[in-house]
Amino acid sequence: EPPAHEAQGRRRAVCHPQRLHTYTVLRIFFPCLDQLRKGQPTMRIRQHATLGLAATACLVLSGCTNAADWNANRSSQIHSYDTSSIQAQPDIIAKLPQGALEDGVLDVAASTDYAPAEFLDPSGKAVGYDVDLTNAIAAVLGVKGKVHTAEFDSIIASIGSKYDAGISSFTVTPERTAEVDMTAYVNVGSRFNVQAGNPKGVDTSDHLNLCGRTIGVQVGTDQETAMRKAADDCADAGKDVLSVRSYSKQSEATTGLVGGTIDATYSDSTVAGYAVELTDGQIVTLGEVEDAAPQGVVTSKAEPQFTAAIQAAVQYLMDQGIWQKILDNWGVKDAALTTAELNPAVKE
Repeated sequence: EPPAHEAQGRRRAVCHPQRLHTYTVLRIFFPCLDQLRKGQPTMRIRQHATLGLAATACLVLSGCTNAADWNANRSSQIHSYDTSSIQAQPDIIAKLPQGALEDGVLDVAASTDYAPAEFLDPSGKAVGYDVDLTNAIAAVLGVKGKVHTAEFDSIIASIGSKYDAGISSFTVTPERTAEVDMTAYVNVGSRFNVQAGNPKGVDTSDHLNLCGRTIGVQVGTDQETAMRKAADDCADAGKDVLSVRSYSKQSEATTGLVGGTIDATYSDSTVAGYAVELTDGQIVTLGEVEDAAPQGVVTSKAEPQFTAAIQAAVQYLMDQGIWQKILDNWGVKDAALTTAELNPAVKE
């Protein structure tokens, strides 16, 4: 697996005919085919397709840039929450520091490959419940929301300079709150996916049972940290090596799972459940939801007034029932928080 700092170079998409056919089954879950970066064969599917199929796929995908034609019916099922009726709140706007958002835009970074939280629809537009939250916060603040696609592990370092905030399924951790402010808005756990029928007999009831397996995670996530700890535990116990394969995008991990390159993926529970639907059941969830924890809107510690305005906007959306409606729209149950707590205490 490549080191995390190489994740920034993965956005240059190319068509590799011999590696395409696995992707077509994943439909709109994959907005881009930039998984195929030259020089990292261990990170990619090694399946082979006929040249005819590959050529057809490349034509349909217009240069392998999006999945608009993979499942036309699926695109009609994506309905973002309508935030147009949300009124600006002068008392909350007054909390903003002078000059903040003076361009009329709330610029938010997200790793848009994490359905249903944040992903790209077939037209390349960012959608998902985190995207709807961005637009709802912006409406409360009397501006427009703009979501910028960014590599997950690059976002925090860019908050306060390149972006106003990060809303991208960031789990609240002591390490993160030491660096940035985090306003809690949702409680999400972790869950495994395996191929339908679990043909490899993966046992997730105890992480030590994963020794000898290859698990796919997204770079920079809490799940990556958990799996690397599990790998250390396997080593300490003298068991077979647990191989943790880190991907720039969650969809790359899911692609590897469908193709059999890895044994399981580990991601947010909401993402794991939604992946089952978007792959038409080619993968399934396995085991119970683990280690539920709050996720937060990331803002700069250097701008406490701005953070206070964001926190107040999120609390307003909770109090008005709007945040719950957004999650309901995406089929996410029992996850909405009712208090927008700043930097909530969480266990190590």
